[in-house]
Amino acid sequence: MSKSTPATNALAKARIAFTLHVYDYDPDAAKVGLQAAEARGEAPHRVLKTLVAEVDGKPVCVIAPSDSEVSMKKVAAAFGGKSARMMPVPDAERITGYKVGGVSPFGQRKRLPTAIEETALAEPHVYVNGGQRGLQIRLAPADARAAAGATAAPLIA
Repeated sequence: MSKSTPATNALAKARIAFTLHVYDYDPDAAKVGLQAAEARGEAPHRVLKTLVAEVDGKPVCVIAPSDSEVSMKKVAAAFGGKSARMMPVPDAERITGYKVGGVSPFGQRKRLPTAIEETALAEPHVYVNGGQRGLQIRLAPADARAAAGATAAPLIA
């Protein structure tokens, strides 16, 4: 597994401190983020999932704890829209340049407007996908927010 991805390159270029953690990715896992948390022995609320959605037909990126459900109503509100829905997998992969299960909020092919669940910012550290299935990046949540250019908002149901 390569530990150099567009995500890690973007963080290095921004001079953001992070560490990489590899785990055995299970493609059959019902919830990838929860499987990553279990494999790492980390609290699931500190392992953040990266979702690609559409708000009023425009792509957005959502970062939220892996043990929570994202409210599409709150996602729409966070981006000043009326409605939100998950983006179809092929479209999400094309726009971000990452395979689903490996989508990172950093180093995407096209930088998307991004929101991070506000409760994640209270954690001492978080994990986000490193741009490859089985690769997690550990960093300070404020650094994750800054690197993704994210706004903090209530996103979970």
